[in-house]
Amino acid sequence: MPKSLLLVLTCLVLLLGGCSTGYAPVDERSLGARVKGPAPSSYKVRRGDTLYSIAFRYGLNYRQVARWNGIRSQDYIYPGQRLRLRPPARLSSRPSATVGPDKPVAAMPKPASRPAPPPAAKPPGRPSSTSGASSSTAVQWQWPYQGRIVQAFGRGQPANKGIDIAGRKGDAVKAAAPGDVVYAGNGLLGYGNLVIINHSKRYLSAYAHNSRIFVREGDKVKAGEKIAEIGKTGATRTMLHFEIRRDGNPVDPLGYLPKR
Repeated sequence: MPKSLLLVLTCLVLLLGGCSTGYAPVDERSLGARVKGPAPSSYKVRRGDTLYSIAFRYGLNYRQVARWNGIRSQDYIYPGQRLRLRPPARLSSRPSATVGPDKPVAAMPKPASRPAPPPAAKPPGRPSSTSGASSSTAVQWQWPYQGRIVQAFGRGQPANKGIDIAGRKGDAVKAAAPGDVVYAGNGLLGYGNLVIINHSKRYLSAYAHNSRIFVREGDKVKAGEKIAEIGKTGATRTMLHFEIRRDGNPVDPLGYLPKR
């Protein structure tokens, strides 16, 4: 075989080998909803971030993050701002955050000055539509999509932070309870097109991998209202990844959704 031809074939093999490794990040992104590990001590705000999305990314309560950083209702977060993701040593003496010269990207809700005490724990093994919520903050949950569960909460490695429901592209994704849309975008690695809804001072729900989103941040939605369509953005299969967060922590949605 001529040396010139051998050289060409060798280059082709190397190029193809390099291209094949390009598919690895796709699989890694599909596991973004399962990433483990403690939150870093701080976070640099990027354009498109909201207080809710930052807290959601690291499994924190947005009210705590606001309190740790002295963020008030009239304040904003802005690109380049450094937010504390752990409580300061002397929380009470920390001054409130100030707005820098950059353009604000998201208004912050006023953190509750006196959070309600946690409700009494219910006996295990009796999930209901309001499981884990007190009578004053009860949330009536319903299924966001009627499909087959292909991955349960806590399964897989790393553990799944919600449930994965198989579906058909374009099928309607519905709000699991009434609330306010606090995030609608694709800035969280591994979630694709994501919608986050705030239902009370304690509960958030998340709907990931959508092909299309039909709501915007600040919208008020009713239970059963169409908010998105099934897709596979940020995933390796067409499905809905659904999460419920209580005080920032992922909980098993099957303990809250009605039996079917």
